[in-house]
Amino acid sequence: MPIDPSAQVAPTARVHPGAVIGPGVIIGDFAMIEDDVIIGAGSRLEPYVYVKRWTTLGERNQISAGTVLGTDPLDKGFSGARSFLKIGNGNIIREHYTISRGTEPESETVIGDENYIMTSGHIAHNCRIGNRTVIASCALVAGYVDVEDQAFISGGVVIHQFSRIGRLAMIGGNTRVNSDLPPFFLYTDFNVAAHGLNLVGLKRAGFGEDDIKALKTAYRLLYRSGLKLEDALRRIETEVPTEHIRHLVAFIRSSKRGICRE
Repeated sequence: MPIDPSAQVAPTARVHPGAVIGPGVIIGDFAMIEDDVIIGAGSRLEPYVYVKRWTTLGERNQISAGTVLGTDPLDKGFSGARSFLKIGNGNIIREHYTISRGTEPESETVIGDENYIMTSGHIAHNCRIGNRTVIASCALVAGYVDVEDQAFISGGVVIHQFSRIGRLAMIGGNTRVNSDLPPFFLYTDFNVAAHGLNLVGLKRAGFGEDDIKALKTAYRLLYRSGLKLEDALRRIETEVPTEHIRHLVAFIRSSKRGICRE
C-alpha cells in the first residue's frame, strides 16, 4: 500500500497514488506530494510543503511550512528530463526553503543526514551536502557545490557554483564564497578570507589539544608563512603528519577552482 496505515495525512493534503508514504509519517494541511516520491518512516511535513516528482526523503525528516523539495533546476540548460533529489535521515529543513533536483538526465542533488537547514534559502541543482552541517537563514548555495560534514554556513552567505566547503569549516555571515575553503578553518569578510581555526566547532567535535596544535601549525604555514602553496603543503605533511592534516592536504591538492588564499 503506497500510504502506510499508520501515516497521518491531513484531509486537505494531496498525495499522488504513485507516492510511497512510510510508517508514522505526518503530512499537514494543503501539502502536495507528487508521483514518484518516497517519504521515509517518522517524517513530518508541515502545512503547504510541496514535494515534487523524483524526490526521496529518508526517515525522521522534519520539513517546515512553505518548503518546496525537488524543484526544477534554475538552469537554462535543463531539458526537463528525469533527475533526482535524495535526502537522508534526520534532517531539519525550516520554513520557505527550496532545493532543486539535478540538471543532467539521471543526475542528482544529495543531502546527507542530520543537517539543520534554516529558513528562506536555496540549495541548487547537483549539490552534495554532507552530514551534520548547519546552513543558516538566507544562505544561497549555487549548483554543483560540495559541502563536507559538519561545516557551518552562516546567514546570508552566497556560494558560487562548483565551490567546495571543507569539513568543520565555518563561514561568517554575508560572506561571498568564490573559491574552495579548506577544512577546519574560519572564513569571513565580504570577499572571503581565512581568519584562523574554527576553534568552537573543533572543540565541539571532540578535537583534542594535539589535534588543534597540529592544525594551528598547518594554518600558519598555509596562510602566514609566505610560502608558495606546494612548498607549504610539503612542510605541513612533514611537520604535522596527522589524520586530520592528511585530509586537509588532500582537500587542497584536489581543488580545481583553487583555495581561498591571499
